[in-house]
Amino acid sequence: MMRRKNGNKRYFTRMGTRKKVHAFVRVKPTDDFAHEMIKYGDDNKSIDIHLKKDLQRGVVNNKQTDWSFKLDGVLHNASQDLVYETVAKDVVAQALNGYNGTIMCYGQTGAGKTYTMTGATENYKHRGILPRALQQVFRMIAERPTHAITVRVSYLEIYNESLFDLLSTLPYVGPSVTPMTIVENPQGVFVKGLSVHLTSQEEDAFSLLFEGETNRIIASHTMNKNSSRSHCIFTIYVEAHSRTLSDEKYITSKINLVDLAGSERLGKSGSEGRVLKEATYINKSLSFLEQAIIALGDQKRDHIPFRQCKLTHALKDSLGGNCNMVLLTNIYGEAAQLEETLSSLRFASRMKLVTTEPAINEKYDAERMVKNLEKELVLLKQELAIHDSLANRTLVNYDPMDEIQIAEINSQVRRYLEGTLDEIDIINLRQIQEVFNQFRVVLSQQEQEVEATLRRKYTLIDKNDFAAISAVQKAGLVDVDGHLVGEPDGQGFGLGVTPYSTKPGKKSKSKKMFKEQLGSLARKEGAGSPVSGKDLEVSTSKTQLTPSSKEGDVKELPLRDRETSSIEPLPSDSPKEESRPPRPSTPPPKPVAFEDFKNERGSEINRIFKENKSILNERRKRASETTQRINAIKREMDVTKEALNFQKSLREKQGEYENKGLMIIDEEEFLLILKLKDLKKQYRAEYQDLRDLRAEVQYCQHLVDQCRHRLLTEFDIWYNESFFIPEDMQVSLKPASGIRPGMVPISRLVALRNYLKTMMGLQQGHRK
Repeated sequence: MMRRKNGNKRYFTRMGTRKKVHAFVRVKPTDDFAHEMIKYGDDNKSIDIHLKKDLQRGVVNNKQTDWSFKLDGVLHNASQDLVYETVAKDVVAQALNGYNGTIMCYGQTGAGKTYTMTGATENYKHRGILPRALQQVFRMIAERPTHAITVRVSYLEIYNESLFDLLSTLPYVGPSVTPMTIVENPQGVFVKGLSVHLTSQEEDAFSLLFEGETNRIIASHTMNKNSSRSHCIFTIYVEAHSRTLSDEKYITSKINLVDLAGSERLGKSGSEGRVLKEATYINKSLSFLEQAIIALGDQKRDHIPFRQCKLTHALKDSLGGNCNMVLLTNIYGEAAQLEETLSSLRFASRMKLVTTEPAINEKYDAERMVKNLEKELVLLKQELAIHDSLANRTLVNYDPMDEIQIAEINSQVRRYLEGTLDEIDIINLRQIQEVFNQFRVVLSQQEQEVEATLRRKYTLIDKNDFAAISAVQKAGLVDVDGHLVGEPDGQGFGLGVTPYSTKPGKKSKSKKMFKEQLGSLARKEGAGSPVSGKDLEVSTSKTQLTPSSKEGDVKELPLRDRETSSIEPLPSDSPKEESRPPRPSTPPPKPVAFEDFKNERGSEINRIFKENKSILNERRKRASETTQRINAIKREMDVTKEALNFQKSLREKQGEYENKGLMIIDEEEFLLILKLKDLKKQYRAEYQDLRDLRAEVQYCQHLVDQCRHRLLTEFDIWYNESFFIPEDMQVSLKPASGIRPGMVPISRLVALRNYLKTMMGLQQGHRK
């Protein structure tokens, strides 16, 4: 199976088995049949030609005098019914199953090609292959009520190596501005600029056929009074969709009915002037056609000269392509035309060597495929709902989670870690994945929280930074065993054993000397290892902690020293840095606090919320105005239709006039028709605008709802942190700190505060 893509459709072609082209011969009836020279086989599938020796060349000559041609059938004195049943019926029948087909009439001028293909209009029984094929197509459509089958037709003429549309004279088609060209794409060969017409019934197809026949170019010469001077290709396009199955797959096919112009010998036809020029182009294109057939019959040939002329290029799909190909060769039975008959039979024999690979053309409509998948998704969700109800489970939503649901899962995870929630209910796979994801988020935030708290309280030294540890030991802050020296400074504290050389009175001096030595050592030896939250542990055996100071005479290291050193100094916690308003004894009411929040911390979210709401109101207003315009246009259309119906009834009462099959109407009715057409165009445009506006309103409403939810969530976080968290822990929740608002539970902050107070009490007891 081959697969090809184009736009929103996918093309699948089932690979078929290769088969040879069928070739038939039809002999033109004549009273002067050469019985001694032309003989048929008993099975009517072979024809033998015998020529008498030319005695003028002598008794001994090597000129061939006998030929035998094996064909698929010889039609002699056959009616039009028999010709169609033998040649075309199976090809047309298989076209409605998705197989392309081509029927080609070839032969000498005046041998009966056009009669075989189109037939005579004087007698209904004499109609040719083309009208009978149209009749068979529509009869088979009527026999298949389970399929919606669409039929389209086109009529192409190749005259003097130029392309013409024989149906361009129709009033609704008009002449083409740009010349027609033959274009190739992955789906095959088509003629750009050729009009294709939809036909819903047999009569419409016949009307198009007769319209094209009247536009064909014919001329008269000694061999034929009505000789076709161009090659014509009438194409029937079939597209079948199933009515019973909502399947995205459908089949397409086309039937090419080719009436070639006849080859002629200028000495016999006596063509002159324009007819001579036409005969030159005809013979040239037929010669190129024969070259292409010879190349197709040779299995060793890699290149097929399809582009030598317009005829072979347009028939590239038919000659050796994926279609059922049938050649009907028309010949004379008279002795005077025996040389041309031999040439035509040779062409038929070469055509039998060509193989084709008929295949069903299946197409998959991507839009319909998406709709079917959506329906299947709905059914699967309904089946899941049934299983949930049988398992006594509550209603489960299997759609992707939105921000609100993710926030709820985050809240459940935090409550589970705090101990206020015993377990998290398992709903579906999406919820399980999101729960694990939120565990990762909370863990990462708690690591950042611990690291930030340690950095605020202590100056951290990486356990692998030996230069920094050596500097601390030289300063007398750490003993040789790596234990910390206790040094109370009013806020921080250290745990360890104080060496005998350390005196309490040298607190400020030793600290100052430590920072100077550490800074100079870092500048000399380069940057140490960076400190990460995972390498820091509150343990004297792995990570060394040096106490920080609140004294004003101790300055931080310069910026370049902090960048090159592994020791990060503690920022000052002096109350002079930021002045905060005093906290009220009782929390204010939430409505009052909410107004303050919108003006301060939530001002940006509130601004975005107002902008989205104003856009939503503006879109709603535009949608309302568009709806009013649509209603006004609909009322005007109703009035125009009533006036047009009145004019029609008045015209019917007064009598209708026709001119060449066209109805004559007065100017007032014509203006009403034009007005109704313009109103319909305006209605469609306004309705499309209304659909777009409704989509925008829905999207803006979603944005407004998201902003409202975020504003309320941020307010709750701010309210709890501003009025329920102890004041001495507020510094941890600054915007510049490492802890995001709302990520730290209030109970943990209070516990951390109590822990620090306890440790400070232990420190004071150690002093004593």
